[in-house]
Amino acid sequence: MSSRRSPLIAPSILAADLGRLGEEIEAVVNAGADWIHVDVMDGWFVPNLSMGPLMVETVKRYVSTPVGVHLMILDPIRFVEKFRDTGADLLIVHPQATNNLHRTLQRIRELGARSGVALNPEISPEVLDYCMPLLDLVLVMTVNPGFSGQSFLASMLPKIRD
Repeated sequence: MSSRRSPLIAPSILAADLGRLGEEIEAVVNAGADWIHVDVMDGWFVPNLSMGPLMVETVKRYVSTPVGVHLMILDPIRFVEKFRDTGADLLIVHPQATNNLHRTLQRIRELGARSGVALNPEISPEVLDYCMPLLDLVLVMTVNPGFSGQSFLASMLPKIRD
């Protein structure tokens, strides 16, 4: 018996028409989305800025579907409680954005959220060796973080298989 699970569909609202956010979220949920993905960028860890905790609170008004928050921010432990308080069900962090990945994942779990780690294309999966018991999800980035609309990096397929 395989230990593999079916892929989950988690559309990001990064490219959504924010003027029609409720309709767009409803459309993807009706199309079978398993959860809604919110990309948060701080302008430091990645060069762009995007949504904050209030956007998570807004998204939660429209769905009972889980909301995953991808924190592309420096020192994410400073913000995990705020994002959890506004409705994040899953918090995803980058190992190179924190000086203590294990502590950050523990804090996410203490707050009652599921925890995840995002691996940029250049980051080896070995960074997860001592954190696996604290992880609910590993997000293998198939683009470099910080910009929407990038081309898929097929070179990441072996990492996904691993």
